[in-house]
Amino acid sequence: MSAPLLQSLEQGFAGLPPAAVQAAQLGEVRRASLAAALGDGLPGARAERWRHTSLRALERRTFSPLAAADESLVAGLARQIADTAPAGADEMPAWLQTLRQLSAQRVPRLVFVNGTFAPALSQLHGLPAEVRFEPLSQALADPARDPRELEFLARRFNAADETFARLNAAFALDGLLLRVPAGVQCAQPVALVMLGAAAEGDRALHLRHLVEVGEGASLDLREYQFAATAQANLCNSLVHVHLRRGARLEHLRVQAEDADAVLLARTDAVLAGEADYGRTDLELGAVLSRHELNVSLQGSGARLRSNGVLLADGRRHLDTRLGVDHAARDTACELTWRGLGAGRGRAVFHGGILIRAGADGTSAQLSNKNLLLSPHAEIDTQPVLEIHADEVKASHGATVGQLDPAALFYLRSRGVPEAQARRQLTEAFCRIVLDDLADTALREQIDALLAQRLAGVGA
Repeated sequence: MSAPLLQSLEQGFAGLPPAAVQAAQLGEVRRASLAAALGDGLPGARAERWRHTSLRALERRTFSPLAAADESLVAGLARQIADTAPAGADEMPAWLQTLRQLSAQRVPRLVFVNGTFAPALSQLHGLPAEVRFEPLSQALADPARDPRELEFLARRFNAADETFARLNAAFALDGLLLRVPAGVQCAQPVALVMLGAAAEGDRALHLRHLVEVGEGASLDLREYQFAATAQANLCNSLVHVHLRRGARLEHLRVQAEDADAVLLARTDAVLAGEADYGRTDLELGAVLSRHELNVSLQGSGARLRSNGVLLADGRRHLDTRLGVDHAARDTACELTWRGLGAGRGRAVFHGGILIRAGADGTSAQLSNKNLLLSPHAEIDTQPVLEIHADEVKASHGATVGQLDPAALFYLRSRGVPEAQARRQLTEAFCRIVLDDLADTALREQIDALLAQRLAGVGA
């Protein structure tokens, strides 16, 4: 018998608008993806890629799909953003502070509230005219749209443990479509904002995104996942990143969902020759969060830089799984991740690097350092390096420890209170992941958000 979670989703699929399910000739693909998910069920303890993340509590829950946007909710959020009443940064929730800044800076952005595009909170203007920047729902509703532009939605997921990717393929009716043509340099950053909010009952939200950067083009993408109000929704998102030859993408991702929310995210990136993909991830929220980052360096000279922070406090469970595939020669990756375990939280990190036969000249470095701030917290780290080529330079390392007693004593001896000293050392431990953010204002903003979040972390 299917788990209550899958039963509720199956019932929800039957209630989706038939026209939306059939759009772009995707009806058969959606139904087949749902059938595959129901047939194989949720991955259990025997699934190697899920053995550190139990889904037993999740599988007993039920969720309903959100068929349409709650206009009154969106209007209320818009009023909060437009309100000019002064408020200290510490008093303002992260989502509101971020959207006010994006609005003041006129940053082009797509905002989704409970998985549905919110035009009142978005801004589609400000990019070069050649750039295609639109919500997926708009493309699906356009009968004149060339179906080939939406072929990525027809992708099949064949592994038995790809249940949530299959569910995304079945349910996703909205998301970001962003295509930058060859040679176009986007000087203005672009933002993708996903807000979760309380609705009638717990909701299952499915979003599918596509980011294509053409040959020699460049883009700065900022992805935010926030809680607009307290809620316990399930958000299942999948991002496709395609970088053509010589393309450059800087990708910031901040996840600060509500403490009761469940987040299952996946990013699949493919890099052509000389492409450069730099990303920074902050995992700061949700009761259960899992993010898979899969990057295939398929062209000679392709480069990946991936920095991130995992903050598992309270009873939070955070799982990040990196899979980097060096399929061409002279490719490079540099992965720098930091993990924190506090309270009864658990952080899980898997850093997998595969260097295929023929990928000579590859350079690959992985560093995962972790701090245990509580005797009840848990951190599991697994660096994996698999080499099938000659003449490569590769290293990987992982550590789990506590704050340096000597450094703590040094600060205490100079009159710094213990709590403040511990916080300063913890912030310094995490700040290395922000070094690749070239935008000074953005780096200061993210640093402040990280500091604010760490301020509430105790043993």
